Amino acid sequence: MPAPAFRAAATRVRVPATSANLGPGFDAFGLALGLYDDVVVRVSDSGLHVDIAGEGADTLARDERHLVVRSMRAAFDRLGGQPRGLEVVCANRIPHGRGLGSSSAAIVAGITAARAVTVGGPELLDDAAVLALASEIEGHPDNVAACILGGFTIAWTESGDEARAITLAPSPDVVPLVFVPSNPVLTEVARGLLPATVPHADAAANVGRAALLVEAVTHRPDLLLPATEDRLHQDYRTPAMPESAILVAVLRSQGVAAVISGAGPTVLALTDEATAEKALGEAGPDWAAHRLALDLEGACVLPLSG
Repeated sequence: MPAPAFRAAATRVRVPATSANLGPGFDAFGLALGLYDDVVVRVSDSGLHVDIAGEGADTLARDERHLVVRSMRAAFDRLGGQPRGLEVVCANRIPHGRGLGSSSAAIVAGITAARAVTVGGPELLDDAAVLALASEIEGHPDNVAACILGGFTIAWTESGDEARAITLAPSPDVVPLVFVPSNPVLTEVARGLLPATVPHADAAANVGRAALLVEAVTHRPDLLLPATEDRLHQDYRTPAMPESAILVAVLRSQGVAAVISGAGPTVLALTDEATAEKALGEAGPDWAAHRLALDLEGACVLPLSG
């Protein structure tokens, strides 16, 4: 493969927050949400300069260790070669360590930006290859699929660990709410609480609820409460996020389809116009409660202004 050529102009990429699992769809379902990180990248003559504003500005590395940069490097390798230098500016709005897909957003932003600044990038690294690389870096496809494609996504792996995904349009009547606690929970900690095996009855129950959830999210929001019941992961993770489990229980007792978002500790509630404001009122002072839009576009390249 000949060495790639790079665009001189800066490129801006926007990527959405995501919520994975949605209750029973463990490691398979994802939902893109209207909360965004922006990354601006310019190919320079030499070196690496990273600037960060917003979430993680005081803690994230500003060198080759930064996840956006690492993802760009991986993408450039697939595209045929590295540029001489890079300038990367990150405006982060997605909370870190809260189960809203911040790492997936960084990965997808890096890959998308690398493809965008490479001449012929979309032909050299098509959408399927973007999903495959993002899943390889993240370790599973659920969040990255929703971040790339937008909407309500179903992701899976085929033989050889090849990541695949489809996106479906969620019903416009679905109103997502997120309840974000002040303290994070590491994904590794939450995953470490999961058992190696689960009862057959629990697995069977989740299969039925996950199938129902596809219909509930896309066409029948009135079925969201029963469709979001889960037996595979949320109860096992309660010791790491007891306050989140309590809030989920309180909301569900009031008929609100509440679940742990991803590996937590954020709580996601899927509501409608009639119940959204009342549900938001259930958050105490330790929670940042937000009503978000559904993102239907996924990762995209935008003009620098606007």
